[in-house]
Amino acid sequence: MVASIDSLDTGRIPAPRPGPVPWVAMYHSVGDCSDDPYRITVTPERLDRQLAWLHRRGLRGVSVAELLAARSRGRQRGLVGLTFDDGYADFVTDALPLLRRWNCGATLFVLPGRLGGDNAWDPLGPRKPLLTADGIRRAAAEGVEIGSHGLTHVDLTKADDLALKTEVVESRALIAELTGARVDGFCYPYGTVDARAVAAVREAGYAYACAIDPGPLTGPHALPRVHVGQNDTGWRLHLKHRLHRLRRRPVEGL
Repeated sequence: MVASIDSLDTGRIPAPRPGPVPWVAMYHSVGDCSDDPYRITVTPERLDRQLAWLHRRGLRGVSVAELLAARSRGRQRGLVGLTFDDGYADFVTDALPLLRRWNCGATLFVLPGRLGGDNAWDPLGPRKPLLTADGIRRAAAEGVEIGSHGLTHVDLTKADDLALKTEVVESRALIAELTGARVDGFCYPYGTVDARAVAAVREAGYAYACAIDPGPLTGPHALPRVHVGQNDTGWRLHLKHRLHRLRRRPVEGL
């Protein structure tokens, strides 16, 4: 029996104060990137250097929930959101030790309908194993925020009403049952989002949702993120961080 979301309440994210959209970095897999047609992989060595770059500049990676909560209190200075999409098994083996080393938090968006499976939605490139239920619980026990990426990695803008509701509602309930914690965050598969998907995610009870570049939909349920990949050296990260602050204007609800 799926646990009640309300029975697992650990505290909602407070309403944010007005201000610029927070900086959130988007990762996927951490491992071998020799065959990486979608540029979703960074090596552990590169991630280590990127986290070191944050540290040298007085920045610290945190979960999106922690970032938004700090922002609501006006204490977001020096914090950067770190997100990892899809729930690859290498998050536990290769990313988590580096996050611990640099005292960083993160949000991991998983697919409870594909536990222990692989990235079958990618027609090109190698098959990458996804976390099992035990792997997700291990990440949660290490303090990682677990969010939903839907059930099976479906483009929600192309889903019919039933599939849309199933992807956002059932995935939240399954993750809550798996981890024993409230699930506040959602991440749109492929980064694709429209007003209908935003409405479904909001109605499902999520406090926030991450996209990539949602344009005029930008808000608590369509947060923009910056892709971080293998080619992102310290200088490129500096430019991405600076350009984000220059380009993102305050949006109602943020």
